[in-house]
Amino acid sequence: MIRELTLLLEKTFPIPQRFRNRLPRDIAELSHLLTNQRGQRSLSYLTRPEYLSAYLHYFLPWNIYRLCILLPGLDLRLKEGSVIADIGCGPLTFACALWISRNDLHDTPVEINCIDRSGPALEAGKKLFNALSGAQSKWKINLLKKEIDFRKTNYLLKDNKKASLICAVNIFNEIYDRLAHTDTEALKQTAKNAAAILHNAVNENSQQADSSSILIIEPGVPRSGKFISLLRDELLKTGHHPISPCTHTSDCPFISRQKEKWCHFAYSTENAPKELIKLSVSAKLPKDRLVFSYLFTSNSGSSPDSGLLRVISDAFPLNEEKQARGLFGRYACSSLGLVLLKGNKNQMDKAASGSLIKAEIKTERDKKSGALTGEIK
Repeated sequence: MIRELTLLLEKTFPIPQRFRNRLPRDIAELSHLLTNQRGQRSLSYLTRPEYLSAYLHYFLPWNIYRLCILLPGLDLRLKEGSVIADIGCGPLTFACALWISRNDLHDTPVEINCIDRSGPALEAGKKLFNALSGAQSKWKINLLKKEIDFRKTNYLLKDNKKASLICAVNIFNEIYDRLAHTDTEALKQTAKNAAAILHNAVNENSQQADSSSILIIEPGVPRSGKFISLLRDELLKTGHHPISPCTHTSDCPFISRQKEKWCHFAYSTENAPKELIKLSVSAKLPKDRLVFSYLFTSNSGSSPDSGLLRVISDAFPLNEEKQARGLFGRYACSSLGLVLLKGNKNQMDKAASGSLIKAEIKTERDKKSGALTGEIK
C-alpha cells in the first residue's frame, strides 16, 4: 500500500495548477522553515495553501514511509477498546502509517485521539485516513485541536481516558532545538517535563490494570539522540521500561557521550515510491537514507536483559591496514555499554542497522571510542 500512497495523495489532495509548477520550490522553502529557519516559522504556517500542499505531498509521505519501517516490528499490544493518544499528530501521520503497516489491526476497534494545534492539518489528515481505510473502518478517530504546553506536567487526555499507547513523533525537537546546545541542564529539564506529561497521560485512571506503552520518534541527529537517552532515564524513574531499541534496562551507554556517538538508525529509501524520490530530486532534497532515533517503553514490568545486542551504525572499515584484510566494524548497544563489533564485510552487511544479534563481548576496548569489542556469533 505504501507504493500507492503518492497516487492516493494526488487523488485526495489535487494540486491547483497555480501551485503545481512551484511545488518543488515550496517544498524547499518549507524544508528551511522546518530546519535551519525554524525561528522564522509561525504557528499557523500550515494554513498557507502552498505550504500545506508541500507538506501533504512531500513531508507527509516520507514521514509515513519512515514509520512503516518501524511499526511492524513493535509489540504494540492493542486490543478492542484500546485508546491511542497521538500528541502533535499533524495530518494524522501515525494513524495513517499504522493503518498501512499493520493489517493485523484493521479488525481491532481502537480509538485514536489525534492532538494538534493546526486545524487544517487535522482535517487533511482525517480526509487521507478515510481514503486509506474506507467507510467501514473500525477505528474511531477523534480530532482534538489544542496546544500542549510542555512546561506543565498535568496535561490530561480527552474524557480522562487512559491511553494504551501514547505517541509523539517529531514533537520534542521543536522544544529542545530552541535551547543552547551547551545547556545540558535545560535539556535534562525538558526530558523530565516530557516524562511527567507522558506518565500522566497513560496513568489517569489507576483502576485500569492494563499495561500502557509510550512511543517517541525524533530526527536521527546527535541532539535528538541525547534527548532520547535522557528521556529514557526519566521514564525509567516512573516505571516505564525500555522495550525497543534497548535490549536491557541498564544505564544508556550514550547518556554521557558527546555528539560523535548517539543512538540512531538508518534505512535505505530504495523501496520508496518512485514519484516521491523524483519529487525529492526536483526539490534538491535527495534522500538516499532515512535516519531517526526512537524509544518504545512499557509499564507492564521490568524488561529482562535479553543478552542480545542492537546494531546502531553503518558498517565501516576499521583502518587502512585492516581494510586491506577486509576487517570492518559496526557499533552496537549492550547491557555492558557500547560495543564495537568486528568482522569481515559479509558479516557486517548481514548485521544491518537496527538488527538484534548475538555476540561474544571481550574485555578489550577500542582505543578510539572506548567501546568494548565483540565478534558476532
